[in-house]
Amino acid sequence: MIEESGKRRRTMAEKRQLFMEMRAQNFDVIRLSTYRTACKLRFVQKRCNLHLVDIWNMIEAFRDNGLNTLDHNTEINVSRLETIISSIYYQLNKRLPSTHQISVEQSISLLLNFMIAAYDSEGHGKLTVFSVKAMLATMCGGKILDKLRYIFSQISDSNGLMIFTKFDQFLKEVLKLPTAVFEGPSFGYTEHSVRTCFPQQKKIMLNMFLDTLMADPPPQCLVWLPLMHRLAHVENVFHPVECSYCRCESMMGFRYRCQQCHNYQLCQNCFWRGHANGPHSNQHQMKEHSSWKSPAKKLSHAISKSLGCVPSREPPRPVFPEQPEKPLDLAHIVPPRPMTNMNDTMVTHMSSGAPTPTKSVLDSPGRLDEEHRLIARYAARLAAEAGNAVTVSFPHFQQKYCVLRQQGKSREIGNDNTNY
Repeated sequence: MIEESGKRRRTMAEKRQLFMEMRAQNFDVIRLSTYRTACKLRFVQKRCNLHLVDIWNMIEAFRDNGLNTLDHNTEINVSRLETIISSIYYQLNKRLPSTHQISVEQSISLLLNFMIAAYDSEGHGKLTVFSVKAMLATMCGGKILDKLRYIFSQISDSNGLMIFTKFDQFLKEVLKLPTAVFEGPSFGYTEHSVRTCFPQQKKIMLNMFLDTLMADPPPQCLVWLPLMHRLAHVENVFHPVECSYCRCESMMGFRYRCQQCHNYQLCQNCFWRGHANGPHSNQHQMKEHSSWKSPAKKLSHAISKSLGCVPSREPPRPVFPEQPEKPLDLAHIVPPRPMTNMNDTMVTHMSSGAPTPTKSVLDSPGRLDEEHRLIARYAARLAAEAGNAVTVSFPHFQQKYCVLRQQGKSREIGNDNTNY
């Protein structure tokens, strides 16, 4: 009886641990709800070590655990969820150097309890497949562009058109994250959330979806999502500038410059907390800076820009095909055959050409799905042909191989939701 009571107390302490640590960070003093929410979720992401798992690794984990074969509304119990989370972290430790290993058991406990608190608040002991995918794809590391492409593949049909009911379901799931960190009043789901993102009479395809969610500003209900990614990018950015309020001699992270007061700049902690002094007011417009340029570099950039040596703005994001690409069938190009070791096969094909410089190709990751194995096999055949032709150099083959790998990776995230 005493042992059961002690075990129950330990379980409750584990469930509360992440939220107690988050409260200790004092994020609630941040006056703007967007920054407050992004900071809290970034803390959860790092504390659970999800920032070390990118979206590609997460997709692989979904496939390894068979989630790609299940309907979105299928319910999985906590035991299976723990198995999925365990596989994510054990695979992560295999990729990390021995000096940077994480505590797998602690990470599993923190993430499992957070997901249960966010997605099973009523204590049913089950979560849907779509809930798991939406949460982990949003909270893992990687580029926001790749995450949104994957999310679109889950909510679109075979013709590449977004299904509004599925996007509505995605919003219900993803907006449970702000609610879980006590920001529901600002970013909780409402029945009007979909209409604030897209007009329902329009046909939404991938590029419009990306343009809308990556716009500046994005839809109000998701404004915290790109900010969470920007926080990750600026955490180690150094600004050799004194804060006009706290007088700190330098800043880390974001820097804010007043558009009315001359040379008035605030560090992110002072700006987020609403600090102001002198003639400056919180009502003044502030410009957010995520990098530092010295006056000399600014002058040089201005001169180069006036002479047309640099582009006037950042290049736009890539434009993707509107129609989903079908999986590539290479069976007629490369006959199937047993392959015990992809690298050994490549060595056999390439030994007659240039055996020494192939090491960088042989060290490429071997955990590929069947389509990627076919691509690798096709690349090996190209290498064999290159070995028999004196005029074809190894760098030429390596470039072809990398292109094929990248195309396979791009198709992987662009396939329709039946492949995930």
